[in-house]
Amino acid sequence: MVLWLTAVAINAFGQQQTAGSQTLTNSYEVGVGPTHILDTYLSQEKFKGTGLTLLTETARQRPDSPWTTVKQHELNVTNAEDRAETVNELQGDYMFSLGRYYEWNMSRLRLQAGGLAALNLGFIYNTSNSNNPAQGRLSLNVMPSARASYQFPLLKRQWTVSYELDLPLVGIMFSPNYGQSYYEIFSRGNYDNNIVPTTFVSAPNLRHHLTLNCAVSRSMTLRVGYLGDYQQAAVNNLKSHIYHHRVMIGFVRSFTITNRP
Repeated sequence: MVLWLTAVAINAFGQQQTAGSQTLTNSYEVGVGPTHILDTYLSQEKFKGTGLTLLTETARQRPDSPWTTVKQHELNVTNAEDRAETVNELQGDYMFSLGRYYEWNMSRLRLQAGGLAALNLGFIYNTSNSNNPAQGRLSLNVMPSARASYQFPLLKRQWTVSYELDLPLVGIMFSPNYGQSYYEIFSRGNYDNNIVPTTFVSAPNLRHHLTLNCAVSRSMTLRVGYLGDYQQAAVNNLKSHIYHHRVMIGFVRSFTITNRP
């Protein structure tokens, strides 16, 4: 079902790209802030460090349609330490999401509701482990999503405050089982429930994004905000969480394009 919904979203994106004129909005953000890490496959200890995030988004909408198609790319890297500051973990992940939103436009207030298909690929590397030093991360989720934005004038500028909330509903993820090594999985081919279906119960994740935008021209907007991405899972007798907190800064560009058949 997850793969089918992903295919539907990709097909909708392709259909919208070929349809007449469109408003194209691109946003580019960079952020820095703390990351909290726990992965009991590598260690029972909790780790904390400072991380960096790069986030880009492309949104397409036809003038005569209430539907918007959104693509996002998110890259995170963190160097974290345990509480005794004696052991380090390096963490990184890349997320690609593709979504579709229906819009209700009420003068200054804009509401959107829809869903995303999100693919996440990452790793955690423990610098002190000689046996099983790294943990791979791979997941695919269907995420109901909602957005709201409100425009207001201030100091002769047009301002917009926006909020986005994503809550994974169902998905699949890769995970070794408790006590199982990667050598057993990939060299010996010993499968032990390593592809795990997930729900909001076994993987209660949450991602939200709050921004304040200031228009500096008709096509350019400056942006500051907060991004919180909380990834959790309890599968195969293992527990993990990665909590990203980021202060974000960037800019947004909007323009109209015409696709010729």
